[in-house]
Amino acid sequence: MKDPYKIWLSEIILQQTRVEQGWAYYEKFIKAFPTIKHLAKATDEKVFKLWEGLGYYSRCKNLLATARIIVKDYNGIFPSEYEKIKDLKGIGPYTAAAIASFAFNKPYAVVDGNVQRIIARYFGISTPVDTSAGKKLFDQLAQALLDIDNPAIYNQAIMDFGATICKPQNPLCSICVQRNECEALKLDQVKALPVKEKAIIKKERWFYYYLFVLNKQVYVKKRTAKDIWQNLHEFVLEEADKAHETGVAQSVYFKKLLGKQAFTVIASSKIYRQQLSHQHINGQFIVISLKKPLIGLKDYLLIENKKIKRLAFPGLINQYLQSTPEFLSF
Repeated sequence: MKDPYKIWLSEIILQQTRVEQGWAYYEKFIKAFPTIKHLAKATDEKVFKLWEGLGYYSRCKNLLATARIIVKDYNGIFPSEYEKIKDLKGIGPYTAAAIASFAFNKPYAVVDGNVQRIIARYFGISTPVDTSAGKKLFDQLAQALLDIDNPAIYNQAIMDFGATICKPQNPLCSICVQRNECEALKLDQVKALPVKEKAIIKKERWFYYYLFVLNKQVYVKKRTAKDIWQNLHEFVLEEADKAHETGVAQSVYFKKLLGKQAFTVIASSKIYRQQLSHQHINGQFIVISLKKPLIGLKDYLLIENKKIKRLAFPGLINQYLQSTPEFLSF
């Protein structure tokens, strides 16, 4: 039996993440938390800091929650039953099947994009993979094709086949061992399959971050709302519906926040951008020197500039901090 903790950890890290990037994070996590008990005992702050840069931070939140549930309810031993695995936070049918088959050799088909693509092309299926009917059809076919005596080997083989031969772009049909039976190849539909129905409409958001500096300290808070970047830190934020056409200091939010208090604008950054799965985030950073504390800032704390690097920030803010290291010397 393979270690279910390591399989689970790798699957969670590699969701929405390229293998080349995710592998380095996996190694860092295993070094910091060699067992699920080590992960469960870790502070949220330490885990989120280690996760920094991977994005989709709900994965990290669920990772911690599940580790603590397994330690509390299962005495630190990963459950082996598919349904119990699937009931854990952040684990859906795909990840549950991967853990059940790879760690415990249970007969559950792992259905990822590679598997869907192979099935769609081999059988010539035009039902969209991202619909309820499509998902049900592809899951049923994948399970029917599974080698129930060797589920782990089969699952790994078919995913590898999709990644190396039946690729999304430029598949190697000329050397494919299934070429004579492939319906998509017969009908010249390889490029058209699989079909996806839903187009992602990306929302545009504008974030203006005010880095209010007072005696080498800056106002910071943790994002707690159910929105992007939950549990990560940020500076004083004004979100706007569109780009500011006039100077940032002319916005209603800024004037209300500062009132008649004296301030000095030290620097104003270029526009930084971060692309998420369903959103485009545009951000600008304005460093402002104060002579006395701000009144009415809820949930913000004054943090020493030199301690900023210890906190976990979203990628957009890290882009700014990494490109302007001089900020930490204010």
